[in-house]
Amino acid sequence: MDKPEFSCAILSKLNLDDIEKVVKEAYHHKDDPGRPPRKPMGIFKALMVKRLQQIPSERELCRRLWKDDNLRELCDIEAEQNPYHPSQLSRFKKRVGARRLQRIINKLLKELLKRGAINGETVVLDATFIKAYSRRDPHENSRGKSDPEARVGRNGKTYELGYKLHVAADAKSELPLAVIAAPANRNEKKHASALFRKAMKAAGQRMKTLIADSQYSSRKLREHLSAQGVKAVIPYPANQGREQKTLLRVDKYFRTHGSACERHIYTQRGAVERVNSRLKEQLCLGRHRARGLERITIHALLCIIAMLLNALTALRLNRPEKARCIAMLAR
Repeated sequence: MDKPEFSCAILSKLNLDDIEKVVKEAYHHKDDPGRPPRKPMGIFKALMVKRLQQIPSERELCRRLWKDDNLRELCDIEAEQNPYHPSQLSRFKKRVGARRLQRIINKLLKELLKRGAINGETVVLDATFIKAYSRRDPHENSRGKSDPEARVGRNGKTYELGYKLHVAADAKSELPLAVIAAPANRNEKKHASALFRKAMKAAGQRMKTLIADSQYSSRKLREHLSAQGVKAVIPYPANQGREQKTLLRVDKYFRTHGSACERHIYTQRGAVERVNSRLKEQLCLGRHRARGLERITIHALLCIIAMLLNALTALRLNRPEKARCIAMLAR
């Protein structure tokens, strides 16, 4: 199955009526005064195609919609119509906004939970870096010039200008449950409790274990988890719990120390790293020209919607083993 057929499978095998209702809320009714809008669901499908086919930019998407009749039909573009202009795609994202996209994600997660694709009992937290589409401000080196909301933060062994996407993923299905975008200089601990609450709600209150690295270790989060009856499998950094020798820790060589049970559970932390890798490498999370926290959030939510639609399509095609195969749903 090549890429156009793959996109057709994802966008044609699903009932998108619920998504269409949410998207159309941002537009006036056709009987209202004013110029009628282009088909909102067609624009939504075009944005999904961009991510599923790893199209690097919206201008390149426009070029392909000029040439490819199959993509034009898939995106509800009639023969005499021009393809969607990049400005129309930008206005769509601004009109629909992050809140409506989050509602779409909630609907998709609810269906995945109902079908048993998501377990929700073990959740993993991690953050991934998104480089800003800007250079540093020469007058204030810690922020962006054309994107003043971007901040300099740690990216691996270096410091770069950008944002961090904090992700909560289901360990079994390796699908995202909740995300929070923030400037790169904001520590993970500041968003840990809010991310946990969002993930708990998305998992249908099924969460029993939360796994995260030592960057999320804080007394506030551990107390919050304990109050909800959730087991915290989070390594303690060197400056916490020094008097206790049996606590879970990870040394500079990434070797785990502590009880055998917690060490075994902690091995599932790789699930969220694979989610972040798919978002970046296969759904264009790192390829963007968005400036500002709101637009970065919208970009990330669209990538997550594409990932969840892919998983639902695999279930509809009776291929649950392909729920994580974004590059190719079937061969």
